Amino acid sequence: MLAEIRQQPRALEHTLAAAAPAVAALRRTLEKRRPRLIVLAARGTSDNAALFGRYLIEITTGIPVSLAAPSITTLYRAQLDYRDTLVVALSQSGESTDTNLVLEQARKRGALTLGITNERASTLAKLADHAFLVRAGAERSVAATKTYTGQLLLLYLLASILGGSVRTGDLASLPAAVEAALRLEPQIAALSERYRFMRQTVVVGRGLNYANAFEFSLKLMETCYVVAERFSSADLLHGPIALVERGFPVFAFAPADATWVSIREALGKLAKVGAEIVAITDSGNRQVERCVTRVIRLPRKLKEALTPIPYIVPAQLFAAYLAVDKGLDPDRPRTLHKVTANL
Repeated sequence: MLAEIRQQPRALEHTLAAAAPAVAALRRTLEKRRPRLIVLAARGTSDNAALFGRYLIEITTGIPVSLAAPSITTLYRAQLDYRDTLVVALSQSGESTDTNLVLEQARKRGALTLGITNERASTLAKLADHAFLVRAGAERSVAATKTYTGQLLLLYLLASILGGSVRTGDLASLPAAVEAALRLEPQIAALSERYRFMRQTVVVGRGLNYANAFEFSLKLMETCYVVAERFSSADLLHGPIALVERGFPVFAFAPADATWVSIREALGKLAKVGAEIVAITDSGNRQVERCVTRVIRLPRKLKEALTPIPYIVPAQLFAAYLAVDKGLDPDRPRTLHKVTANL
């Protein structure tokens, strides 16, 4: 897991460099067949990437986006009308049974389809009208890391193709931003020791980093066996904050963007009850120290739309080191396998 976290700058570079032909092909298709709706289908870590995609595409293009509920197709056999819809399936392995079935049925029902996967020869890549490939190399860790950030990068490219405000030139800065995040590894390794006996936590995010709250929580659950609840800062204040008491650990993604006012309000209320708050931010946010216990700060100021990929890296490192601190092997989580086939 640690080795693959460290591979992310190069994986992002390869993914971006190799994407041009597939991007051009999809752009030509969309010029003739622009969707009125986008549906994203995925499971696990890929589902968290899809959640990011929903926010990104809606914010930057104005096209409504829905997250598929695979059981609608696989269990209830509902016949959905997918005309004028782009259905995007995301899967690291490309062999997720229910995700592939959603894509296959959507194509039969009139959808244009796109597969995003790390495996060129996978079932997903063959089923979809178009395929975007993550170029991360073989991912051996059960806990996906480099394929998650690769999927996020390809969703940025999809948003750009759809006419979104994402500037593809800005994406070239992401590998260096991830390199900068990786330089925090010694600091994060030392910080994780404090949380060796942590059994439960809350992770907070909003907007483009809401998906990162889900992804960080998933990594804590699958590698560290920590019960990790995840909330937007708005949802947290609508009831769940009642579970937080003095000393309760809370992790928050806190960029200086449109979400900061909401995040700041939630962190202020958490601080008042004595929560121990760790915030992930960058040099653009100088207010965060006022309402948190500890800060993991990326050294460079990041553009608002580009924070999710660099911000997840400290969280990945924290989960990997915390697992070791707990005497666990993050590469062998109990009862889990790399590919999950289910309906």
